[in-house]
Amino acid sequence: MVDEKVTAVGPVRVHTISTDKYKTNTIVWKMKAPLAKETVTLRALLPYVLQSGTADYPSVKALRTYLDELYGATLNVDLTKKGEHHIMTIRIDVANERFLPEQTPLLEKAFQLLADLLFRPALDGGRFVTDIVEQEKRALRQRIQAVYDDKMRYANMRLVEEMCKGEPYALSPNGELEDVDGITAEGLYRYYERALAEDELDLYVIGDVAEEAVLTAVKQRFSLPDRPKRERASSVSVKPQGEVREVIERQDVKQGKLNIGYRTNVTYEDDDYYALQMFNGIFGGFSHSKLFINVREKASLAYYAASRLESHKGLLMVMSGIEPANYEKARRIIDEQMQAMKNGDFTDEEMAQTKAVIRNQLLETLDTPRGLVEVLYHNVVSTRKRPIDEWIAGTDQVTREDVVRAADKVELDTVYFLTGMEATEDGKTGV
Repeated sequence: MVDEKVTAVGPVRVHTISTDKYKTNTIVWKMKAPLAKETVTLRALLPYVLQSGTADYPSVKALRTYLDELYGATLNVDLTKKGEHHIMTIRIDVANERFLPEQTPLLEKAFQLLADLLFRPALDGGRFVTDIVEQEKRALRQRIQAVYDDKMRYANMRLVEEMCKGEPYALSPNGELEDVDGITAEGLYRYYERALAEDELDLYVIGDVAEEAVLTAVKQRFSLPDRPKRERASSVSVKPQGEVREVIERQDVKQGKLNIGYRTNVTYEDDDYYALQMFNGIFGGFSHSKLFINVREKASLAYYAASRLESHKGLLMVMSGIEPANYEKARRIIDEQMQAMKNGDFTDEEMAQTKAVIRNQLLETLDTPRGLVEVLYHNVVSTRKRPIDEWIAGTDQVTREDVVRAADKVELDTVYFLTGMEATEDGKTGV
């Protein structure tokens, strides 16, 4: 279904996907390192500084003007965490030159621009430009603060912090607000050199491209010394199952946020992964799920109710927005839906509908270069390789017994409730 060719050029894994499906060619650069408190904020800042200027285009304005000249090419950066890994992404999209009246070598220019962003950034005296660093520090503070202002995202973050205390996964990919001020242009440049020397590096090229031409371009522009291979750290938590933690936090909010965290004890690497996806789809992942129908629709207890998986860490998170007075009722109904899954209390129709939605969702994701890269990158983060056609076939073959087996492994870990300043009916106090 997807013809991905992977070749190592020094320490860079080059993934070439030749396809005429898109009218653009896309280059995606990914850098992966362990999540760690001492580096998370530096990494959160670094890609934004890199995209703010190169030696030839030393300002955001000059760089954006050049992108416009490349027939409206786009440049984006992003930060995510997958399991206990912190991943920086730089993506450039350019028009396929075959569709242009002039045969401008856009792909060559895009490779050169990416190489310049990475290896020839705008510098001042052998360090990053202080004005650029300070400007991006202000923007980073705003991104971190935005999570505190968006109570749905805030509750998600707080659940993870409480659930994963002492584990790297508790860290936000956007870094720590208290660490932003201490970052200097010199210190960030030193970290940039370290990241280039130590990170796992992957380059994806998707579009109407020939593998030989891609490899030639990479060898010319992305020459890096080899580095020792790192031992892969497991992303699966080894936290022993203890008492369920309950955390109630009070703020000046009208709508309560009830978020519940479970350990699935299944990850992308495990044979039960497809069954776990099916479990999540029936339980809370989609609009036909038990949480949506029973908590939101039938009981009218929630403004929203859904669940999502963290595939590389082995976590399941339930998110719901409720009236504070409905805390106990909502918890009870959510618990009932989990027990129903463990009991196999779901229909063949729910199974068939969930398989169809998972299949359609996967195919829709593959319809964009960005989505395609995100699906393929699971195989870099994990030691288990799952070709896309195997993913679809594996989902189709999941049985009721498989789903119940996956459900049986799910263990309640932490309940987090963000509520208003007034006391709840049972008089519980907050943090």
